[in-house]
Amino acid sequence: MKLAEAVAATRSGPQGPGVAAIFDFGGAVAGAIRIPWYRRLFRHADPQTVLLAGIRTFGSDGPYSRFLQQLSRALAGRSSADLDELGERLFRRTVYGHLYPEAWQLIRTHAAAGHTVVLTSSLTRFQVAPAATALGIEHVLCTEMATEDDILTGFVAGKPLWGNGKADAAREFAAARGIDLGQSYAYSACGADVPLLAQVGHPVAVDPDPRLTTFATEQNWPTLGFRPRREPTTGDVLRTVAGLVALLVGAFVGVLSKSYTRDRRKMADALMVHGSRFALRTIGVRITVSGKEKALAPRPAIFLFNHQSQFDVIVVPNVLIGGVTGIGKKELTHNPIFGPLLRFVGVTFIDRANTAEAKAQLRPVVDTLRGGLSIALAPEGTRSYTPSPGPFKKGGFHMAIQAGVPIIPVVIRNAGEISWRNSMIARRGTVDVAFLDPIDVSGWDPDNMTDNVEAVRGLFTRTLLDWPSA
Repeated sequence: MKLAEAVAATRSGPQGPGVAAIFDFGGAVAGAIRIPWYRRLFRHADPQTVLLAGIRTFGSDGPYSRFLQQLSRALAGRSSADLDELGERLFRRTVYGHLYPEAWQLIRTHAAAGHTVVLTSSLTRFQVAPAATALGIEHVLCTEMATEDDILTGFVAGKPLWGNGKADAAREFAAARGIDLGQSYAYSACGADVPLLAQVGHPVAVDPDPRLTTFATEQNWPTLGFRPRREPTTGDVLRTVAGLVALLVGAFVGVLSKSYTRDRRKMADALMVHGSRFALRTIGVRITVSGKEKALAPRPAIFLFNHQSQFDVIVVPNVLIGGVTGIGKKELTHNPIFGPLLRFVGVTFIDRANTAEAKAQLRPVVDTLRGGLSIALAPEGTRSYTPSPGPFKKGGFHMAIQAGVPIIPVVIRNAGEISWRNSMIARRGTVDVAFLDPIDVSGWDPDNMTDNVEAVRGLFTRTLLDWPSA
């Protein structure tokens, strides 16, 4: 089965909260995390290593039992609050990069169908809960650890969610909420989850292990294959370094090509076009664009783009083709590569920690727009951990109203796969960009536009789930 077929089947199938979509975390939502050999030597005493190493599929009872023993030794005597904090830290540092974009698309498709989405796992909440929050999943079924006065005893509270234990937990959850498992969906990669998969009407094996492969073939269950989430290779590092050098070379070539005009704006436009083109070609990143004509008119405009990767600052200038500057966080001024280039092209830097100062810094941007120069900015204000756009700030919308210019959404897909959120290393691949129809904000009430802003954010999410043809 292809991902598009699974999405189409979900959209055409039964709708509403009486249908559950149950996703097993390790293997169907997150890929395995590779632990360096030197850290594995000390795994018995290191909660961080044990928690990360557990994010994988366990082929049989033996490996899972050994994991529970390691977990008990590592976590006993620690407070659950400290471990919740550690789990959040590990997610933001490492785990987020191993979430499958395909799983995100399925999760959001089920949510759009009104289904009750559930994240299950034989792991603990310290490993699973941060991912559930980032993915917008309210319900989590996982192995609970026993505590006394908020201190972990090292024992499991009740029954581990392994094999029949996970199936029982899902069945009890469904019964308590009036969910029809016969109409429901379940996704897993592990043969131990056959009891869970067998009790739903729509079981799906995701990159199944040998045991589940055999059973799925016998039962004629559909299977899905997700692209592996891999760490950067030496080749990726070398191409990225070469790409950043190419960015500087392209920027120099661009400025030089327009230096005869003595027009800083023309030199800045050429810098962005040549620099981004040189960098992307060297790294091996291909850009496809839908709605390209909307990048050129109407102008001036405020181009809003979703932000998941540091390389968005290369992708956006490449598709806007000049006549635009931007707004960035003050911290970018310290970047030895992007800082000088962004200053040259006239980017306005704001201090997000000081709201009053940030508003004052944005006032000249309205004059920039009225002068005919467009603005590109990320309304989230920070990079997201999943393809879902984060909450939108209203600054860009206020500027559009004051300057009398439209908003043009620029939806970027796959940038987070090319370069993870916290990484400066890029991989080869394709980034898709879609320009949506201009949005007239002249009739918006600046004091009451929360719903309007959320509607624009919804456009981004729907486009990511149902990509337009190029």
